[in-house]
Amino acid sequence: MQSQMTSSKTLFLLCFSFILGIFLSSIFAIPQIIIWVFLLLAILLIILGILSFGSGSPIKSGMTMVLGFCVLLMCLGILRHQISLFNIENNNLIQLNDRQNEITLIGMIVKEPDNRDKVQRLKIKIDNFDGLVLVTKNRYPEYNYLDKIKITGKLKTPADFGDFNYKNYLLKDGIYSVMDFPRAELISSALAPRSLGEVGYEGVLFVKQKLRESIRQIYLPPESLVLEGTILGDSSMLTDELKNQLNITGLRHIIAVSGTHVVILSIILMYLFLMLGFWRGQAFYGAVSFIWLYILLTGLPASGIRAGILATLFLLAEKLGRQGHRERIIVLAGALMLLANPLLLFYDIGFQLSFLAVLGLIYLDSFIKNSLLKIARIKNEKLENFVGMISATLSAQIFTIPIMLYNFGNVSLIAPITNVLILPIVEPLMILGFLSSFVGIFSVTLAMIFFVPCYFLVYYFIKILDIFSQSWAMKTFENVHWLWVIFLYLIIIIFVAWIKKKERENKFY
Repeated sequence: MQSQMTSSKTLFLLCFSFILGIFLSSIFAIPQIIIWVFLLLAILLIILGILSFGSGSPIKSGMTMVLGFCVLLMCLGILRHQISLFNIENNNLIQLNDRQNEITLIGMIVKEPDNRDKVQRLKIKIDNFDGLVLVTKNRYPEYNYLDKIKITGKLKTPADFGDFNYKNYLLKDGIYSVMDFPRAELISSALAPRSLGEVGYEGVLFVKQKLRESIRQIYLPPESLVLEGTILGDSSMLTDELKNQLNITGLRHIIAVSGTHVVILSIILMYLFLMLGFWRGQAFYGAVSFIWLYILLTGLPASGIRAGILATLFLLAEKLGRQGHRERIIVLAGALMLLANPLLLFYDIGFQLSFLAVLGLIYLDSFIKNSLLKIARIKNEKLENFVGMISATLSAQIFTIPIMLYNFGNVSLIAPITNVLILPIVEPLMILGFLSSFVGIFSVTLAMIFFVPCYFLVYYFIKILDIFSQSWAMKTFENVHWLWVIFLYLIIIIFVAWIKKKERENKFY
């Protein structure tokens, strides 16, 4: 019994308790009196554990103390979430929302502008106010990162569209107000960044823009759109037809900086390096380097950074051979992220998908991989690594399906087949696409060296979309109730528990 309550398991329970507190506070409006009751209970349990060390069993005393600290961390999670909501409700910028008269504000663009076909969206930090304003403007004139502008218009609370709570979606990013098509005036351009971080981020956006321009110069749509998505994580310019094809075929995660995409891509890279003959340690450094280069090229989005951290920690546990501790490392990372921003748990779908994808890899990957190897009777090492790519994708997608179903209402029936057909070309497509676009910045002629093989890979990708994007390939569900999500995850949990039981009994493999 003593060996079971290790320091890593204790840390896992404490982190889980903190996350549980944020979860409970996100669902229920918990009165302060209830929190004080639980805080008192936590203190009593801790004191009882300390006093019983000399007279009772050390194991029971330790368990009592751990239970007390778990209750304490749960209360801290509740308080952290409530403090965050309190700060939002009393934000000085929110007080200006939904007034009849127009107001004039001055602020600085603090994120990469989101330029679309006809509009641009700017995240502006207003002088002397807390929080950001999301401004939607006409496509031209264009504004840049760190530009200081004056805007005049009506400040509004983000809308709630019923099936999609836009207000909560923006809250997690510190955006409390929106302003649509205001009059704007450039006060000063981004000539002198004030900090090293701003200089670095501006450099990243400069390189990203140059790569985007190079892609559009070398390739034509739809090939250019696919490359912008896979290399730069930019899906804003995708046509509705292409988006629909990606959704039907279950390949949308490849053209987006989503948590699922980053996690799956990191595992694919790991297996591909192993297929090329690298040792596991070398494959780890190669995969981690590549995934962070990708996140850098996409402009360091918060969702990509969080998913990159999770993927790196998962791969690190694999490298160190600490598979039994993987879920504990992931829960610790999640607790630290939620400590910084407790709104991520309920309002950030990407955050949810990243964690669920990693949990899928932890609990289902080995079972699916070994089952496929046993069925196909594969004993070749390179083929085993290829099967590993397939099993990683399937295990991640199985764990994310209920959340995807609840939020988006559709499931691709053809996704397992299309992912098998596309996954082997993802890495070479990204490498060749990057090389052709990077060289194209300096010489379009030299870029043709990489253009030809890259074009055939993109052409293959688009052909797969054309062939498999049939109406029957996607099942749509309307108004999925959250109880269905719980039911589906209960099935997954029961299945995983059955797998682990059989593995302990050595009845598999």
